[in-house]
Amino acid sequence: MGAIMAEMLIVNEIFLSLQGEGTRAGRPCVLVRLTGCDVGCRWCDTRHARDEGEEMTIDAIEAAVAQFGCPLVEVTGGEPLMQAGATALLTVLCDAGYEVLLETSGAYDIAPVDPRVVRIVDVKCPSSGAAEAMRWSNLEGLRASDEVKFVLAGRDDYDYARAVLDRHRLAALCTVLMGPVAGHLEAAELAAWICEDRLPVRLNLQLHKILWPDSERGV
Repeated sequence: MGAIMAEMLIVNEIFLSLQGEGTRAGRPCVLVRLTGCDVGCRWCDTRHARDEGEEMTIDAIEAAVAQFGCPLVEVTGGEPLMQAGATALLTVLCDAGYEVLLETSGAYDIAPVDPRVVRIVDVKCPSSGAAEAMRWSNLEGLRASDEVKFVLAGRDDYDYARAVLDRHRLAALCTVLMGPVAGHLEAAELAAWICEDRLPVRLNLQLHKILWPDSERGV
C-alpha cells in the first residue's frame, strides 16, 4: 500500500462544491480534477485542466480530500484516466470509505476501475468533434450504478444520442442523462423532445453553471 500511496499524479485542483450534474446533483462533493486531456471536445469547459497542475502523491491527495469532511468525492478532469495512477487513486478513496464518482470521456478503458466506483461516461456527440474518440466497448460493461451522459448542441446530436441509446439498450443498463450545450440548445426544447419521444432518460442541467455562471474554476 505504501508504494501505491507514493505514486504521483498531476492535479489541477481539489475543491468542495455542489455536485453539478447527474443523479447526485445538488449534494456537497469534493472534486479532484486531474490534469491532461487528449480528446479535444469542442464544448470543453475546463481547458485549464489540459496542462495546468502540480504533482501530488495519492497520499497527499487523500489528505487534501479528508480536510473537507465530505463523504462524496468525484475524480474528474480533463480526462482522468489519461494518468495511469488514476485507478489506484480511485481504489484508495473507496478504501477510505468515500462514495466515489469518476467522470470520464469514454475514450479510455473503464474496465480496470474499482467496481465500487460510479462511472459516469460522457458519450461525445458529433457536434463535439470528438465522437470518434469513443471506446464503444465501455458501454458493454456498464453496471446499474453507472451513468451515461450525452451533451447535445442540436437536433442532429439528439438523433445521434437516441440511436446510441437504442443500439446499446442503455436505459436497461444504467441511468442515461441528456443535457444541452449552453448557448446552442435551449433546455426547454430538449425537454420537449424527450417528452415527445418518451425517452427513458433524465434531463441533465449543469447546476454549477446556473449557480456560478461567471466561474470556471472551483465550481
